Amino acid sequence: AGKPLWRLLAEMEPEELVSTLDFRYMTDALTPEEAVGILKAGRRGKAGRIEDLLKVGYPGYSTAAGWLGYSDEKMVALAQEESRVKGFRQIKLKVGQNVDDDLRRLALAREAIGPDVRLAVDANQVWDVPTAIEWINRFHEFDLAWVEEPTSPDDVIGHATIARAINPIPVATGEQMQSRIMFKQYLQANAFGIMQVDATRVAGPQEIVLEYLLARKFNKPVCPHAGGVGLCEAVCHFAMFDYVAVSGTTEGRMIEYVDNQHEHFVHPTVIRDGNYVAPTAPGNGCEMNLETTEKYLHKD
Repeated sequence: AGKPLWRLLAEMEPEELVSTLDFRYMTDALTPEEAVGILKAGRRGKAGRIEDLLKVGYPGYSTAAGWLGYSDEKMVALAQEESRVKGFRQIKLKVGQNVDDDLRRLALAREAIGPDVRLAVDANQVWDVPTAIEWINRFHEFDLAWVEEPTSPDDVIGHATIARAINPIPVATGEQMQSRIMFKQYLQANAFGIMQVDATRVAGPQEIVLEYLLARKFNKPVCPHAGGVGLCEAVCHFAMFDYVAVSGTTEGRMIEYVDNQHEHFVHPTVIRDGNYVAPTAPGNGCEMNLETTEKYLHKD
């Protein structure tokens, strides 16, 4: 087709795209007819959104400052650079090793970025449910955008329990969910406020498209996971498809950005003013350059 994946998906006829999706086990939450209706509704204003995407890009957020083990000084300097210089409107810190350290680092980060830049935290599944509730409820003063992966990614009811107990801080999860069935259950249980997807965790583009349609049906924003080699390049296509053809908005939506390993790709991610520049090259963004391919090719 000679198009980037986001544009190929966004410009397909609704019935054609839906005919490629597997609705087995899904129709208690989303039917093919509902999916077609969502995509038909998404036609309104589509041309303008494509133009906007090509001109402005799609919002990203930075995890550069947040790694555990950074000194306070390094964390603060990176938080300021990512927000003030690079233009990201959200940063994310890792939490969960020591609550006093978390409180200190969050206070420093909030002071460094000011009240207008969003601040999220990521626990990487470290807590049991009661511990998560107790720990997170000490974070309310920092006006958090979300708390990510507070407990096991397989625990639907646990996440729902946490979400109710820490309100209004939203729960975000999904990067480790390995099927559309898990996303369906989380949405039905209202177990998160922010839905996350990983471009390589589930069974390819069709399953991710179905998950975005599910999110639209349940009115949940999707903020994709991109903390790995090639994930920035891959997942931006689905977020951009969602903006153009499904949700029709970037409000409350952004793509994670990690600034490493992009040099291995033929068409690496480009960030401008904190936004992902929309890919225009044909393909899904995952083609690796020949030098890298040959260097890491397994040979008998």
